[in-house]
Amino acid sequence: MHLSSSRSMLYRFFILYGSLYAGFGVQSPYLPILLDNHHLRPETIGLALAAGMAMRLMAAQAVARLADRLDAPKVILALCSTAAALIGLGYLPVQGAWLLIAVGVLHSAALAPLPPLSDTLALGAAAPAGSGGAVIHYGWLRGCGSAAFALGLVLSGQIIGHFGIVVIVWLNTALLAAAAPMALAVPQLLATGRQATPSQARGVGVLLRLPLYRKMVLLAMLILGSHAMHDSFAMIRWSRAGISPGTSGILWSLSVAAEVVVFLFGRSLLDRIGPAGAAMLSAGAGVVRWAVMAETAWLPAVAAIEPLHGLTFALLHLTCMRLLAQCVPRHLEATALTIYGTVGIGIAAALLTLACGPIFERFGAHGFWTMAALCAAALPLALTLREPMAGSR
Repeated sequence: MHLSSSRSMLYRFFILYGSLYAGFGVQSPYLPILLDNHHLRPETIGLALAAGMAMRLMAAQAVARLADRLDAPKVILALCSTAAALIGLGYLPVQGAWLLIAVGVLHSAALAPLPPLSDTLALGAAAPAGSGGAVIHYGWLRGCGSAAFALGLVLSGQIIGHFGIVVIVWLNTALLAAAAPMALAVPQLLATGRQATPSQARGVGVLLRLPLYRKMVLLAMLILGSHAMHDSFAMIRWSRAGISPGTSGILWSLSVAAEVVVFLFGRSLLDRIGPAGAAMLSAGAGVVRWAVMAETAWLPAVAAIEPLHGLTFALLHLTCMRLLAQCVPRHLEATALTIYGTVGIGIAAALLTLACGPIFERFGAHGFWTMAALCAAALPLALTLREPMAGSR
């Protein structure tokens, strides 16, 4: 591949990931505040967020399998991005808990396939790394996405102070609409060295019979799922502690900035300490992060622990992506990514988010101790994580 065409492909992926993740950043962290401003109780907010996650479990899996079957991830990604942009506008006119939940469920159905399908295209483009030089690294693209998420998060937090919370809806719609044509512009490349066999055609059953894949999904459920209370109630917690939306946005952006650093430079750390060491570091950082969140909203303390997100999320995600690329056959990549991202993480996140509403209402911030316990439970499993031997796939 010529250098100019390689750069062109990289720039198109950067724009795609930037548009998508900026769209996520301007809205998703502030959605609980939008629901809180509609006078929903914490239990109802938890129900609304969990219902959206439950829809993601069904929609993303079905759409990803359709993309695998039709071999059309670009077209489906563009259609879902357009649909999400339009459905999101439904938050503007509706009133009442059940209508807000309905809009959230429909919006989640359109949003759910966007990360796994964009990751499928990115992993396909990065695949030639094993055959004579990398075209792109997946971490570059997720780093770009995380940076765009942080930029959107900070921008949205500042604008909310001037135009009110509803501005997040307009920003989200504009960015997701911009991502749709870029989904069609990126290349769809085939990964090398992954020939399908008849035994691999059974899809989900094949994936779940891979011991390494099962461990990855379980670790994701425990460590990544432990972010449920932070994602659902951190903004509300900070708001009630007197922290403004603008400052809250900056606090959250610290976590995303750390995520960017790990996505861009974490490969060397992963090479040095291996999958087991990386997973243990992620779990240990989670215990510390959620313990501090449980005990204080003191601004310097919160600012100090938010960057641990680079370890609790990005490092574990990089570890899982490396192992997934080594153990999953190419024709099941979209399905594998979706199970990992929406069944593995999603089932845990949906159930935990549903539980977080009553926990937060009854115990307040001390409910974060339950998230710390999940990370502690992941430590023994992390010890068993190993890269597959060459030729064992």
